[in-house]
Amino acid sequence: MSHAGRVLVVDDDPTVAEVVARYLARDGHEVVCVADGPAALRRARSLDDPPDLVVLDLMLPGMGGLEVCRRLRETSTVPIVMLTALGAETDRLVGLETGADDYVTKPFSPRELALRVRSVLRRARGALVPSGPSGPLRDADLVVDVSAHEAGLRGEHLSLTSREFDLLAFLLRHPRQAFTREQLLEQVWDWTFGDSSTVTVHVRRLREKIEDDPTAPRRIVTVWGVGYRYEPADPGGSAEPAEPADGSEDPS
Repeated sequence: MSHAGRVLVVDDDPTVAEVVARYLARDGHEVVCVADGPAALRRARSLDDPPDLVVLDLMLPGMGGLEVCRRLRETSTVPIVMLTALGAETDRLVGLETGADDYVTKPFSPRELALRVRSVLRRARGALVPSGPSGPLRDADLVVDVSAHEAGLRGEHLSLTSREFDLLAFLLRHPRQAFTREQLLEQVWDWTFGDSSTVTVHVRRLREKIEDDPTAPRRIVTVWGVGYRYEPADPGGSAEPAEPADGSEDPS
């Protein structure tokens, strides 16, 4: 299966870990389970057999899931799907801020989790980057190579999660076009459901990586009453400008 990969499941509940592992293995993945944060970090940082994706429970003994995610993001862009408690919106947003690519709320359907894992893996491998012209997307010193799934700024590699990469590529392809958060959820990530604050989180993370001053962004700008727009630093950039989109939701 082209979407299959090595998945590290981190959960201290052996029943949950067993069920998740069974469904993921049925979907073609090679699965390894660990029960705590330190073991997760050791396994995820393994040079011999690193995981392609991590399923990470937030509630872990000792070192919690958020700390595991934070430490992984210091050195790795491995996709992370977090398991969060029902109604714990703050945990979900903090998880996304810390660098998680997606989340599934407990109690969850193991099949739903397997589908999310498949989707995130495909995105991480560049399979679902929005279609567009071939060749790198360029805006002054910012370059996004969609085919290689790489991005750089001022000649330096940009460490982006799969969702951050997809969002940046999409915005570069649609310069000066304003999108609501709901439009970005659907058009970038194919989500027809979900919390629109997810977009706010990823915009904030992208600004921290590509803006000279993230508190006064010049590239990914807020369009009050609508959402967000990419404003090219290079007026002669390669992407063609498009007409503004309608929308009414204020970003936050």
